[in-house]
Amino acid sequence: MKFYDKTRLTLMTALLAITSCSKVTVTNNTEQSSNFLSVYENISTDDIKKHIKTLASDEFEGRLPTTQGEKLTLDYLVGELSAAGLAPGNGDSYLQTVELVEMTADPSVMLSIGDNQFVYKQDMVASTKREKEIVELKDSELVFVGYGVNAPEYDWNDYQGLDVKGKTVVILVNDPGFENPDSGKFQGKTMTYYGRWTYKYEEASRQGAAGALIVHESAPASYGWSVVANSWSGPQYGLVSDSGNADRVAVEGWLTLEAAQKVFADAGLDFAQQKALAMAGPYAKTLPLSASTTINSTIKKSTSHNVIATLPGSAKPEEHIIYSAHWDHLGKDSTKEGDQIYNGAHDNATGVAANLALAKAFAQLDIKPQRSVSFLFVTAEEQGLLGSLYYAEHPIIPINKTVANINMDAMSVLGRTKDVAVIGMGKSELENYLTKAAMRQNRVIVQESRPEAGSYFRSDHFSFAKQGVPALYAKGGSEPIDEETANYRKRTNVIVTGCYHQVCDQFRENWDLSGITQDAQLLFEVGYSVANTDDWPQWSPTSEFQRAK
Repeated sequence: MKFYDKTRLTLMTALLAITSCSKVTVTNNTEQSSNFLSVYENISTDDIKKHIKTLASDEFEGRLPTTQGEKLTLDYLVGELSAAGLAPGNGDSYLQTVELVEMTADPSVMLSIGDNQFVYKQDMVASTKREKEIVELKDSELVFVGYGVNAPEYDWNDYQGLDVKGKTVVILVNDPGFENPDSGKFQGKTMTYYGRWTYKYEEASRQGAAGALIVHESAPASYGWSVVANSWSGPQYGLVSDSGNADRVAVEGWLTLEAAQKVFADAGLDFAQQKALAMAGPYAKTLPLSASTTINSTIKKSTSHNVIATLPGSAKPEEHIIYSAHWDHLGKDSTKEGDQIYNGAHDNATGVAANLALAKAFAQLDIKPQRSVSFLFVTAEEQGLLGSLYYAEHPIIPINKTVANINMDAMSVLGRTKDVAVIGMGKSELENYLTKAAMRQNRVIVQESRPEAGSYFRSDHFSFAKQGVPALYAKGGSEPIDEETANYRKRTNVIVTGCYHQVCDQFRENWDLSGITQDAQLLFEVGYSVANTDDWPQWSPTSEFQRAK
């Protein structure tokens, strides 16, 4: 036995010891269905490939909500789920209506700060969530509010003593721990929700600000400016609200680092020095400048859909495990030369394909699980997790009957691995089930490679977590199964990373999809085990997402 294998065995033994000490009893329920193993082994790479190739084809036009791409996607999903033998999950329908407001800002918008005129997509992006055709900032005083965080549990409030009503706040991306991990602040490099752009706009709104501008930097944001420019331009979506989102800041935007440096220089300040002060402790600084912009928006109320199908449980059908994946992507950009379609093959035709494969697998079990298993495909994830947010706030299955959520997003196209990366590791007891299922594949679970990216707050499981439902997000890790796979990963990972939210995120025939199959089998066993136990997995004591009593 190689030294590596001995080390792996030691790790597995340790993980099993941890699992056995937990109050969760992870029983082996495979005897419930005599064909569990054959179903497990028959989860098909060919099926997964077929789904990805179809959903990411040009015909589906990038799967933008409310477009022809949505209609094609819904028809495909309902057809596959029905053919697999899954029952409609919403009464007699596979669909849940999600009312969206679509707002498209005039791309000629300019942002004036001091003597600078900043250009849309080149220097900044600006949009509004308010349901108004014209939204203005006029000579709105600028205030730098550091990280824009109000976190009593961390004894940190950048807004302490400030009145920013009617003003425009300038905010650093991420949270104070990222660039100073040894300081003991927040969770070091691991991003908290206070580091997410969604939180920063929410907090600025609570503080009464008129505008909020986040300074983009690639490392703390975990993505480049092109991702911001592509994601925050074109149609922007929100959930329809009774107030027309009047409680949101009027203007939500981003500045490039270079634009922010110009703003601070015009204010007689050095951006790097001000950032250093903000890292050291709660910090704010009024800038002797004002911001002005006018956002002219075309507003359209529209209807999109979540898709849900259910395999009723044999003993406790009222209790559900929910698998989730978002079906949407960015659509197409007719202003681009050449390729205009954001096909979204990796993000997230892969997760949809895996969810369909799991639905088919559960339907093939000769004895159904004791609890029901549902398969949810949500809309408008790319616009801020809107489909899952709507579902979590208007659940078809009551939250107190939802035992667990298992989410799939941007599954690995880099081949099989020896490890399983857990996004947000340490948050819930679902990891005990994952650990045991991983042993069948001679794999170990590890922390995600970049916890600083805040990925736990960037996909649809987060909507369930905020409601107190334990949610698992895990996929293939970074340690390839063999040397051939390692060489393939080196070639392919560059393309996959570079194509995030770009038109080049397309299906490729040379993709090794065996890693998706491996992970789908793993998550199949996790859900199957939870569905066949009386236990309710709990959040870890240190998690911020405790289930309501």
